[in-house]
Amino acid sequence: MAILLLLAAGSLSDSNAADAPELFGDQHATPAQPAAVDGQQASSDAVSNDSATKQGMAQTAKAPNETPLENTDSTCQEPETPKPEPPSSAKQPRRNVLFIMVDDLRPQLGCFGKSFMQSPNIDELAKRGRLFERAYCMVPTCGASRASMMSGLRPHARRFVSYTARADEDAPSFTTMNQHFKNNGYRTISLGKIFHFPDDSVAGWSEKPWRPTTSNYRNKKAEKKAIAEHRKKHPKRVKVRGMPYEASDANESEYRDHQVATRAIEHLEDLQDADSPFFLAVGFFKPHLPFCAPQKYWDLYDFDSIKVPDNYRKPPEAPKGAVHQSAELRSYATIPPKGSLATYQARKLIHGYYACVSFIDQQIGRLTEALEETGLADNTVIILCGDHGWQLGDHGMWNKHSCFETSMHTPLIVSVPGENSSSPQGGRIAALTELIDIYPSVCELTGLAKPTHLQGTSFVPLLNNPTLPGKTHAVGRYRSGDTIRTDQFRLSEFRASNGVGHTLGSMLYDHRSDPDENLNIANRDQQQSTVEALSETLRTTIPKPAD
Repeated sequence: MAILLLLAAGSLSDSNAADAPELFGDQHATPAQPAAVDGQQASSDAVSNDSATKQGMAQTAKAPNETPLENTDSTCQEPETPKPEPPSSAKQPRRNVLFIMVDDLRPQLGCFGKSFMQSPNIDELAKRGRLFERAYCMVPTCGASRASMMSGLRPHARRFVSYTARADEDAPSFTTMNQHFKNNGYRTISLGKIFHFPDDSVAGWSEKPWRPTTSNYRNKKAEKKAIAEHRKKHPKRVKVRGMPYEASDANESEYRDHQVATRAIEHLEDLQDADSPFFLAVGFFKPHLPFCAPQKYWDLYDFDSIKVPDNYRKPPEAPKGAVHQSAELRSYATIPPKGSLATYQARKLIHGYYACVSFIDQQIGRLTEALEETGLADNTVIILCGDHGWQLGDHGMWNKHSCFETSMHTPLIVSVPGENSSSPQGGRIAALTELIDIYPSVCELTGLAKPTHLQGTSFVPLLNNPTLPGKTHAVGRYRSGDTIRTDQFRLSEFRASNGVGHTLGSMLYDHRSDPDENLNIANRDQQQSTVEALSETLRTTIPKPAD
């Protein structure tokens, strides 16, 4: 059998943490140590056989009414269900794991109802496996999110804070996922971006982690010109990168994500005759900025149909610390140092993001096809996910780095060999899920004992029965903000001193009436009991810095 996991890969002041998110963070250089709208139509000129638009999946039935939460961490309280018998070496080989992580991937996919998106390979994987409709990251920034997920530990005010977070520094005494599989006889391999820094928890890999050294841009002359012109126009800018997007007619093999997929395919060909099971982690860099992709993927989308989101503005009544100034984007040439982006430029950015998603979808298709051709698909679990979400102008912001749904929500798709998605839900799981649930789940799917330190909950019962209610809440944080998502509400609380000082403000959104989180109802009298209950659950779930 095969298990497939797909994960859709600046310091802030205490008083307004979101105003200065990772200024030049979440980039993909590899230093040895950390340095300081739906409804749009695809173009009729879509290229290749992958250009057919996938239809959105059926809508999930509404969940029952919200009920008061107990003042305990009930994230692990799932209904008892029969557990599948773990693989036994006497009966069959131990399952392999293909773990696919995609940087900055929000649920901008056909299988998530974005019918104009060209993502046929990911959509097909979702059709074969289980799609988690409401999966949430722990921290919406690359390093911290990945360190939390790979260690199985929740973040707190002193652990997994920024894009430079490392599991081997923030949680050195805990066994990471790759180390656990290596300790249990698996060949563990890291290709592309898994941890933010390739040398993080490096002892857990059977071979040195590999990343391509290819640059983002294919037109180096245009890159240098853009940087020079931007510096001339804004002489006070210390750090300037190239354009935030690029379309090129260069061969796809010149792009590093194509190179990552090629290297992974080569490993699969070698692994088909291996005596030991493997844990192959493949991390794609796009759709992270800059949005550089071959021209043909830009051509999949009609620019004239691309619009900025309806809430392309700062949300009213947002508390201090909730909204940032998109500092990561502002390190790129042509982007103004402050203020809103012109609508045309905003639409170009959205276009570039779409193109990168489709380019990565093609690489994932190459990878899953190779898994079939080598015969490994019959015994490999596939997990695909993003490391967090992304704002495409939502609430007037770009990048991640916020406690809004757009930053916290990310795709999660799981395919288990020998099982299919035939169920009343059609393979879709509406239950709340957290990325720290991946570690215990993949242990259960491969028959490994779960380390005792894990703070997530196995979602295997949900794979067996997608109609189970699952968790009552998903919790995360970023800098000064702690956030909790329930079936109906999202509450975020902001405090000074990186989230441990006095309260700066709160925001509460009702996702049944306001799924885009445009109306903050935290201060309404009729919502005070909800705010108090969610706040108490938030405080009891987020670990204290000493934990």
